Formats: sequence, C-alpha cells, structure tokens
Amino acid sequence: MLIAHSQNDTGHWHGLTAHLDKVAALAAEFSSAWGDTLWAGLAGAWHDLGKARPGFQRHIRHNPDAHIESRVPGAEKTHSAAGALHARAEFGRLLDARSADGVARVLQYLIAGHHAGLADWQPQDGHGGLAPRLAEAAAQAEYEEALRGLAEAGETLQAAPDSAKLSAAARALLGQREPLARSLALRMLFSALVDADFLDTEKHFDDAKATRRADFPPLNEYADQLQAHLHALSERVQVSGQAGSPVMAARAEVQQACLASAAQPPGVFTLTVPTGGGKTLSSLAFALEHARHHDLRRVVYAIPYTSIIEQTASVLAGIFGEGRVIEHHSQAEAEPGNETTASRLACENWDSPLIVTTNVQLFESLFANRTSRCRKLHRLAGSVIVLDEAQMLPPEFLQPILDALNVLLTRYRISLVLCTATQPVLTDRSSIDPRRALRGLPQPKPIIPAPGRLFEQLRRTEIRWPEDLSTPTELPALAEHIQAEPCALAILNTRKDAIELARLLPRDSTLHLSAAMCGAHRAQVIADIRARLARRAAGADDTLHVISTQLIEAGVDVDFPVVWRALAGLDSIAQAAGRCNREGRLAGRLGQVRVVVRPIPRTLAQLRSAAETTVSLHAEGLPDALAPEAFERYFKLFYARQKSHDAYGIVDLLNETTGPMEFNFRSAADQFKLIDDEDQAALLIPLHRKLDGHAHLEPLITRLARGDTDRWLLRSVQRYVLNIRQRQLDELLKTRAVTALASGIHLLKDDNRYDARFGLLTSDNPLDALTLVQ
Repeated sequence: MLIAHSQNDTGHWHGLTAHLDKVAALAAEFSSAWGDTLWAGLAGAWHDLGKARPGFQRHIRHNPDAHIESRVPGAEKTHSAAGALHARAEFGRLLDARSADGVARVLQYLIAGHHAGLADWQPQDGHGGLAPRLAEAAAQAEYEEALRGLAEAGETLQAAPDSAKLSAAARALLGQREPLARSLALRMLFSALVDADFLDTEKHFDDAKATRRADFPPLNEYADQLQAHLHALSERVQVSGQAGSPVMAARAEVQQACLASAAQPPGVFTLTVPTGGGKTLSSLAFALEHARHHDLRRVVYAIPYTSIIEQTASVLAGIFGEGRVIEHHSQAEAEPGNETTASRLACENWDSPLIVTTNVQLFESLFANRTSRCRKLHRLAGSVIVLDEAQMLPPEFLQPILDALNVLLTRYRISLVLCTATQPVLTDRSSIDPRRALRGLPQPKPIIPAPGRLFEQLRRTEIRWPEDLSTPTELPALAEHIQAEPCALAILNTRKDAIELARLLPRDSTLHLSAAMCGAHRAQVIADIRARLARRAAGADDTLHVISTQLIEAGVDVDFPVVWRALAGLDSIAQAAGRCNREGRLAGRLGQVRVVVRPIPRTLAQLRSAAETTVSLHAEGLPDALAPEAFERYFKLFYARQKSHDAYGIVDLLNETTGPMEFNFRSAADQFKLIDDEDQAALLIPLHRKLDGHAHLEPLITRLARGDTDRWLLRSVQRYVLNIRQRQLDELLKTRAVTALASGIHLLKDDNRYDARFGLLTSDNPLDALTLVQ
C-alpha cells in the first residue's frame, strides 16, 4: 500500500489512495457552495500523486513531517509537481494543445501550490515562477517516477472527465471577466483543496480533534439565542422605566428596522446609525435573520482594530456561549519552510457559523497566497459579511478591496453590510472619485430609510473647535484642562502622546489604553473604566481620567461628559463623540467634544491626510459636523486627495496583464499588506505575572512550550497574544527577551518589557523604574 502520511498514535498508516479519494470528495463538497465541484475535486484527486514516488515512500516511513514539502529537503522528497503535470497530460488527450495549456493551469496553480502556496506564473523580483519550475527536468522526472510507483503498487487515480464536461467547466470558470474574478476563483478553489487536505490529515493523526468540529450549533440556533437576548434586554429597559428615553427609543427603532429588512434579497446593505445607537447587536440581528431567511451558511463580522475585537467577541460569547464564536485575528502562522504537521493543522479555517475577525485578517486573506491564510476563504461563499466601521477601509487599497467584494457578491452569493455612524461613499461610482474611475459597489439598500432623522434624535454632543487649527496644544496645558474636569476622556493619535499625557496626570485617578496592551489586559482596564463610571453614575465623586489612543473609538461602550480629541479625520472625531454623553444622562445639556491640535508624524501619512481633509472642510464651513451629509462631503474630498486607490498595483498583478491565466499570486500577496510594515509577529504576554485574574494562562503556556498545540489551544491564548511589528520582535530576540514557542508564537520572558499600566515597552521609549509594577 502506498502511504500518504506516517503512522498515527494508534499505529495506522494513512493510505495514499484513501487520502486522495477523501480530499477529492471534501474539496468538491466545499466548492459546491458556489456550484463548481469539478476543479476542486480533480485537484484533490491528483494533488498528492507525487507521493507515489519510491523515494518519497522511503522517507515517509521514517519522518512524520516528510509529507510537508521543504520541511525535509531533497529533490526526491518533493511531490507537488507530479499532479500539476498530470493535469496537463490528461487535458492534452481531451483538448487541443492551446486549450489544454490554459485549462491545465487551473489545476497547476492549485496542486503545485498546495504546500508552498500559490505562485507567480513567471519569475518576479528574484522569486522563481511556476512555469519554469514545471518545465524543469526534475519535475518531469518526479511525474514519471510517480506514475511508475503507482503502477507498481497496482493503484489508480481518479480519471479525468470527458471532453464535454471539461470544456463546459472551463467555459464557466474562464468566462468570468470581472476584475479579479478569475484569480479569486482560483484562490477559492485553492482554499477548498487545502482545507480538505488539512482536515483529512487531521482526522488521520487525531480523530478526536476532527470530532470536536461538530460542536458548533446550527446557525438558526444563533439567531434564536440573539432574539431571546434582545427580548430580555428590552424587558429590562421596560422595567427600569427608560424605554421612553430618546436613546432607548432609537435603539429599539434600529433593531426593528434590521429585523424588518432581513428578508430582502441578498446584496449590499448600509446600516447608518449614530454611535450609541446599538448598531453592533442590531447589525448582527439583521445578519443572522438574513442568513436564516436565505439559507446562508455563516456570518463574518469584521472589525478594523485588533484592539477592540475582544470586546465584541466577549459580548457575543456571553450571548451564544464560550467556544461558539471564533475570534480570529492572530498572525501566528509558521513560514512554509518552518511548518510542521501540528502548525499546519492549527491554522484557522473558520468552521463556525459566527466569526469575529479583523479587516486585516479578512482582506489580507482574500489576497494571500499561503495555504494557512487561504484555507478559510471557501467558507465565505454563502455568507453575510458585516464590515463594522466600514469607513476604515484603507484608501490606498480601496480598488482591489472593492473589486474582490464585487466578485464575492456576483459569484459567491454573499450579502455585505456596511455598518457605521460615518458612512463612506463606496457605492456611487461617479461620486467616489470620478477622475480615477474607481469601480464601486452596487447601489446599496439602506436598512434605516431616513438616517438623518435618527441622527437628530440621538444628538447628545456638540463639537468645540479651537480657534486655530494649525497651532498645537502642548501636553502639559492639555493635562491642566483635563485635570480641571472630574471625569473626562482624551483620545490621542499616537501611543507616545498617550503615554506622556497619562504620566502628567495623577496615577490613582488616571487609566491608560493603547494597542501596546494585549487583549486581556485591555479588557481588564475597560472593565475598570466601566466600574468607575458606574460608581460615578450612582453618586460617587471619584475622579476619573482616561487617556487612550483611537482604539477606544470603535465599539468600546463608555460614556464621558467631556471628551478631548486630537485633530484627525472627521469620522474619527465623530467616533470620539460617540463616547461622550452616550446614554444621554446630562439632563438638558450636550456633552462637550473638544478638538485639540497635536503634531502628526510624517510616517502616519493617511492620518495626516485625514486631518488635512477635516481642516479643509472646516475652512469651507461645516455647520453640522455630525450629520450624514457632512461625512459624504468629507469622504468625497478625502478619497479625491489620494494619489491612487491601488497604490501597489494589486489589480494589475492579478488581472492577466502579461498573458491569459498568468497571475502573480505571490507578488500580490507580498504587496497587499494593510499594515504598512514588514510582516507582523505574534507575542504571547504572560499577563498572570503582572495582574491578578489570569492564573489559567500558566498551564496553557506550559502546553505551548512543550509543543502541544492545536487550533483550540491557540484560541484559548488568543487574548494574550499581542501583534507586534517584525522589527520589534527582532529587537526583543536580540536582547533575549523572548523565546520561541510553537506555531509562530513567541513568549515574552523579560517582565521589565511589559508594564501593567502601559503594556509593551519599546526600546526607544523606556519608562523609569517607578512606573513598573512587578
């Protein structure tokens, strides 16, 4: 018997033919979600043909990771070229030579990349291309050896379809002409293949893990649980006598509108709700009911900031139960050359009906080429995608993002909800940026028919602008103003400003928040903030000052009478206003949002552009900065100021500009980085050594340290993982402040590098010893 994988713990080998048959069936099942089973099924049936080589069979019996290409070096151990060449040979029997070349490339990308990732067709920037690789004599030798090994073992491969079926499938796939349609079609098929491959491999090595996948309830149960939760909330509001308040009445109206709109046909929807209008649960209610009504498979809730995803996931876990919501934002993924069986199986595949993730994870995955990042993409088909704070889409990547969303809408039966208080202009092609002919989304269906009236009903703040929008306010002066208020929030544009301002205020009454703190740490501070605010609401006179970066603006439900906001984009100022008088408790008074000017580093180019756009609008006259019309003006001007909406040429890399079926998958993935820096790294913070309440973390770290990792273990430590820049990790490695764990995660060892008040300390911003809490 030919072997696909080494022995499992029960001593059983994984037969090659059984593996190919199962992967073919699973991959076809996954791709049936968009009505295309032939390509993924064939890719699954042929992907491991190269393992039939006698040399590979010798090595697989002695090395459990030999099935991962590049894990065990050596020409005779490769196996992914054979299936790719088999596709060309088989299609050459059925089609004319030119057609066979083009059609075979569909499977060649998938099969040749099922370990190393989707490649560029031709060499680019020092990286080898797939075309010359498959033309090498070594690849042909691999194919011939595999066929010989298969014949000698008396085993056979699944046959190719007849020419009529193959031609029909080719016309359906290759006939897709929308921008990015064909490249995204290949990436979706690739996702179906690699997830099927991972799952069948996992079932062989640990059947218990595979069984745990059945733990998720059906989507209908999620919808019912949320309705029950919303009903209970409504009853509590009625009992409290607050149902008639403007805020509660508006929230009830938003919920009703969301439920009433859920039966509309799938497409693009806008939910334009002022901050404090309850849009998170209302948008989720719409998404779940919409999915139930149209038999969609899951809801993917995407949030711009890693820093506030924990709050949303925590709220949803309280409604649906722990472990029933996948909170996915980790960058903890091993490089292909460092992968092991454990690290491959631990990567996320979004196998739950409800996913909470980040824009970075969602959109970078849509343009990724690596197996670990692409594995989940096929599960987007037949889903509802909610883009919370949709205005946060980065303008320099706007065109490829909108093109990808358009393909998902047209080809993969999704619905899209653009959910925000500051709705961007993404749908009217003539008004986004007519000079550059930006391709926008289809015309949306508004869930709230008259958002202007809702904004007026929920008006609880006024913005106070400085007389001069060009002269910075010094931090000591700002600290004096804040200290004069018994309860206030200040939101700064940089961590450096936030730390310096916090240090100028009394420590016992000042709390700090930034993305330098891991999620569990932020959650603990936010809980402290809310507890102190609740005591004040009950009559206590405790002083409270909170200094935060902009992470507090998106989804963190806090309520301050006064908010200072460093000058930024108008949307950011409006989001800051959503933390001011949020519950309308200042009887007869409006909350005060006071804009101050602080220097913006040149490295923060988009933030500078957004602030300059706000200054321009203010100079033109901005009578109501919180009205929907103001945001329409703001975003038109903001988008028009951008040099390009595809600054890195992503669309050209994926649009066959050099020839039919010639895609630059690897180059596009390298260029599509929403965070403009080198790759992120995952740093696990041992918070139990700094703060109480986290003792359960220690045994989890022990398990990771001994290499005991799987998807569920990684989910368990997710809120203690801090995503940092690679250069920060390099500096920590140089000073031996961290140690490597499994699955690409590093553990912080030096307790002096993490402060219980400010989070991870950088080497160029040390704090004096008095600020360190041991």
